Amino acid sequence: MKAALIGLGMVTRTFGDAIRNSDAVELSYVYARSAESRARFLAEWPDLGAVEATSVAEIAASDVDFVLLTTPPNARAEIVKELVAAGKPILMEKPVERTLEGATKLVETCEAAGVPLGIMLQHRARPVVDDLRKLLPELGALRMAEVNVPWWRPQAYYDEPGRGSYARDGGGVMISQAIHTMDLMLSLTGPVTEVTAMTATTDFHDMESEDFICAGMRFENGAVGQLFATTSSFPGKGETITLHFAAGSVHLEAGLLEINWQDGRSETVGQAASSGAGADPMAFTSDWHRFVIEDFAEALTQKRAPLVPGRSALEVHRLITALEASGKSGTTVQVER
Repeated sequence: MKAALIGLGMVTRTFGDAIRNSDAVELSYVYARSAESRARFLAEWPDLGAVEATSVAEIAASDVDFVLLTTPPNARAEIVKELVAAGKPILMEKPVERTLEGATKLVETCEAAGVPLGIMLQHRARPVVDDLRKLLPELGALRMAEVNVPWWRPQAYYDEPGRGSYARDGGGVMISQAIHTMDLMLSLTGPVTEVTAMTATTDFHDMESEDFICAGMRFENGAVGQLFATTSSFPGKGETITLHFAAGSVHLEAGLLEINWQDGRSETVGQAASSGAGADPMAFTSDWHRFVIEDFAEALTQKRAPLVPGRSALEVHRLITALEASGKSGTTVQVER
């Protein structure tokens, strides 16, 4: 299938590598507001065979099958409207938007026009996640969850204009980094109903939003859990999800899954992988991006929902909104349903 790429920022390298390694998708056009960015991308990725587009309208009028949208979240609403008017399916970099309200409007815009929308929350595409999903019926009821994202970003990361601001990014560590792990957690556990959180900006960073959160969570099925996420844990370690079920516990760390059954059995599936926990935020495999891109192309062909539909991605936005509110108020907050 033919794709176009709109937005040529930091994540471009991962998308380019993912498409280079794909036999299912080819890149036809690239566009960014800066002509220099377009020229730089084409010079760096000549083997992709893409050509420069000079406007979103040019891509909307082209024969591409779908669009990869990777602009910052504050620059998407008008682009999405233009692509939706042309009937172009969209696979968009996380988050959906800066706020739950904005994200919901964007999803509804696509749904009202019948235009497929997928979100790049690639942690769901880890191979070991499928192994875990198959085990869930045997593991029984969820009793407790532990989620940890001890990442590191130097101040230089936040020195880029707008990074870590509410106006451009919609927040800090939750919406920009931990969103992947939180989304994966929700896809395995089901919804969170209430949270009690503490948020802060540590002295490691000069930024507008939070770089630290710790929270208690109560799940819809009655289970409880804790969430810890930061970009102030030097030098940064991989994120982990540990879920305790009636029949056993599972520990998920990047590409590795450990299962410990209550009857004494233990097994390990997969292999260790990097996920961008340290100073280089792009130090991770492009395979998970490729899986999501190829799934989106296949979903269009089969006329089914993609791996992460826009509507599904709203769950993590609801959780982040509740955590932000709890952190500011110091009270327990119900998650919007």
